[in-house]
Amino acid sequence: MADTHLEEYESEDYETSEASDRPESGWRQIPGSLVSARGIELHGPWGPVFGPLDLDIDEGGVTVVSGQVGAARTALMMALCGRMRLTRGSLTVLGFKNKPTKVFAQSAIACMNELDDVLPSVTVRDLVTEQKRWDSPWYKIVPRVDEGGVADMCAEVFGEVPLPRLNAFVDDLPEIQQLLLRIAVANTRRPPLLVVGRIDKIADDRERATLLGRLVALGEQQSVITADVNPLEPGTGVRAVVDMHGLLGPGDIGVMTEVR
Repeated sequence: MADTHLEEYESEDYETSEASDRPESGWRQIPGSLVSARGIELHGPWGPVFGPLDLDIDEGGVTVVSGQVGAARTALMMALCGRMRLTRGSLTVLGFKNKPTKVFAQSAIACMNELDDVLPSVTVRDLVTEQKRWDSPWYKIVPRVDEGGVADMCAEVFGEVPLPRLNAFVDDLPEIQQLLLRIAVANTRRPPLLVVGRIDKIADDRERATLLGRLVALGEQQSVITADVNPLEPGTGVRAVVDMHGLLGPGDIGVMTEVR
């Protein structure tokens, strides 16, 4: 839902690694890979956020970016789905090299408070109805949804987790229902790439494992990238973990308020 309100970038191109001090590595895009980054950097108004970084993520399943919580990790996740323009480097996502607006159109992002935070006064019905209206042609009148409308949008994402009550305030829902609802609302188009913010936000270990299991289920049909500071238990079904500990610090938090 929040994606609809974001303005596209004035320029799609990053400053490539050839223009930086990093030598050319000779690396080339591998067909079928999801993310290929070389020398990517982001600077905020008060200093460096992250980089230079090299990163490869294969297509399909769930990939967990493992690293310290902070502005750097958040900004990296946003950059991977075209919501944050880098300062320099070469970033290819979904086959688009340094084209964040094209990646934006082919991806969804959820559970990132900077983009899709929900006000306490919003009900489940309000949230689902608004998203259905955004998804519909401008000339179509979309009435407020009932329980069936909530199920249509949420059932695939929730799986065995009970669906939220129609008139419940989103802020009053159990934490796992809140996050799954935000994922369902963001993922209505089922794009090839889904980025989900920090799953380590959930304090309860069982609920966090359940959320990860739902992402693994979604990863059967689309590529999913999420982030977690905690080590993962064996047998989670996650396809890959990218260890960014020591590479992503707290970062310049000013980048989250700067217009890029």
